[in-house]
Amino acid sequence: MSEINEALTLKKRFRGYFPVVVDVETAGFNAETDALLEICAVTLAMDEEGNLHPASTIHFHIEPFEGANIEQAALDFNGIKDPFSPLRGAVTEDYALKEIYKLIRKEQKAADCSRAIMVAHNATFDHNFVMQASERCKLKRVPFHPFATFDTAALSGLAYGQTVLAKACKTAGMEFDNKEAHSALYDTQKTADLFCGIVNKWKALGGWPVTDSDEQ
Repeated sequence: MSEINEALTLKKRFRGYFPVVVDVETAGFNAETDALLEICAVTLAMDEEGNLHPASTIHFHIEPFEGANIEQAALDFNGIKDPFSPLRGAVTEDYALKEIYKLIRKEQKAADCSRAIMVAHNATFDHNFVMQASERCKLKRVPFHPFATFDTAALSGLAYGQTVLAKACKTAGMEFDNKEAHSALYDTQKTADLFCGIVNKWKALGGWPVTDSDEQ
């Protein structure tokens, strides 16, 4: 691999971190007490020119954990009418997280990255629910950094002057269907497009790659 191609890698771009876009739908705002109801993760890859794009998508509806609190206002917001309906095809937190983490570890290794980092819109919320569910399931090999995230709400506020996902996407010239919003699958895909767009725009403006001499 030539020097320029080595520079244009996911590993080099994010200092060894492997970015994974995540969105969750929940039955409230408290990660310790409220049910996790849906989760989606989109991995990212970089092409030979150093442009970022979505790679793999993995998505699950989740069964509420035993004793979970469920707020009706949250269900009205995300459109999940009955969290216990068998028609949702929901799986346990344990199964969903293990499958997601298996995919992340595989692609993280292929990208030669040292650790995954969560990308999300208002990322603290999603990160808290994922980490709390991982703790409930006693999962020891959690690929995500324990506290660091890339927050597209902050990034899009800087890049486009918008912090709401729908408005940020539209300002960036991306289509956004409000009827599809608040589905973990749709919101993750749009967040991935938004994050890639911001990263690629910064590159096009000359903000990356940084050479070794620039880093010193």
